[in-house]
Amino acid sequence: MIVHQIHTKCLSESAYYIESKNEVAIIDPIRDVDVYLEMANKNNCKIKYIFETHFHADFVSGHLELAKKTGATIVFGPNADPTYDFYSSKDLEVFNLGDVTIQTLHTPGHTLESSCFLLKNSDNKDHSIFTGDTLFVGDVGRPDLAVKSDDLSKEDLASMLYDSIHSKILNLSDEVIVYPAHGAGSACGKNIGSQTFSTIGEQKSQNYALKTSSKSQFVKEVTSGLLEPPKYFYTGVMMNKNGYDFLDDVIERNKTPLKLEQLLLAQKGGALVLDVRSANEFAKGFLKDSINIGLDGQFGPWVGALIDSDRSIIVVCNSKKVDETFIRLARVGYENVIGFLNESDLPSNLETITSLSSDSSADLIYNKTNQLILDVRKPSEVVSGHVLNSKHIRLQKLEERLSELDKESEIIVYCEGGYRSMISCSILKKYGYNNLINVSEGYSKLKHEKNISLTKNACKA
Repeated sequence: MIVHQIHTKCLSESAYYIESKNEVAIIDPIRDVDVYLEMANKNNCKIKYIFETHFHADFVSGHLELAKKTGATIVFGPNADPTYDFYSSKDLEVFNLGDVTIQTLHTPGHTLESSCFLLKNSDNKDHSIFTGDTLFVGDVGRPDLAVKSDDLSKEDLASMLYDSIHSKILNLSDEVIVYPAHGAGSACGKNIGSQTFSTIGEQKSQNYALKTSSKSQFVKEVTSGLLEPPKYFYTGVMMNKNGYDFLDDVIERNKTPLKLEQLLLAQKGGALVLDVRSANEFAKGFLKDSINIGLDGQFGPWVGALIDSDRSIIVVCNSKKVDETFIRLARVGYENVIGFLNESDLPSNLETITSLSSDSSADLIYNKTNQLILDVRKPSEVVSGHVLNSKHIRLQKLEERLSELDKESEIIVYCEGGYRSMISCSILKKYGYNNLINVSEGYSKLKHEKNISLTKNACKA
């Protein structure tokens, strides 16, 4: 038996390859499925099953693409109702894979169809459980994504989640490996840990939600402090439930090279110019009104959090990054791309943003008193420590709260490492805030500068 975790860092997503006696099961594949095909072909194996733990919101799954290319059966747990061919498994139903078995454990709570899959080895001993978004390392799935105003509340779903975890998961042996669908950085949990797998025993002792003393306390804990889900989550669910165009067709359709004149005309017509170069490259020169979300960070989730999924997009990138850009956009359901402009075709008269190292930024903060220091991190990051007298507006709320910022003031923007702060600067620049300084190394370095005064306290989102 072979179990491979395939972690896609930019999505904080883990898919799984399980192999036994030349038969393979894939759990929660991402949309670009070549990696699974290559692994199976290399080992002369046939992909037999594609297990989906639920209808994912934060990425478009590769289940349909993989089923088309392999003939494998798509398996969901109870209560799933997609519009394509699939197998609806029953709670506790067992599937044979070579000389091992995989059992469905229906675990509603994150969503109504959420299910975990329990892998048993050739001796019929519990080996590992693939928990989807039901149980994470250090966290549990958020219970507010499947809320229906007329009949279900987040408290109802949290109560279901408690029952699911306590009746189906915590009764497993402590040594059973926990393989979740997401790691740190995913918006599918409140504060998922940095490890990508764990054990039942470790989670019993370390996971805040599993250490609650009662169902009521569990419900209170997991429903408090939830930030609103990213705007693209509904689109992702619908695509995973109702189907989508295949990836090769999407790339071919979007891969249209544009001249600068064509880009400017489309931009004038309402298209958004998305510059995917690094923060450092973007700062040195970019087209007016373009937004920077770099490929070198959590690109897809930030596109999904900040850009409407039906907005027409034009990409600015290095010609060698075109396919990667379109694949990563498609992973989160963004297919409405007009085309791309190669960075070599950018004109010479470009906009710029001042980007300073942490020591230079610290000197500036220390020596001047008339600037605004803007912190665009998550509330949990700000509470743990921030620059004294800084203003907190997390990146997802920046456009909504622009009226709180003075266009005449110098604004020094920081996040943890410089990625989100440059996204923020590009948004501010687009709305006419021109006196901007980006802290290129972020708070992670800024907090060590001797001139900087720090504090810890509560903040608003």
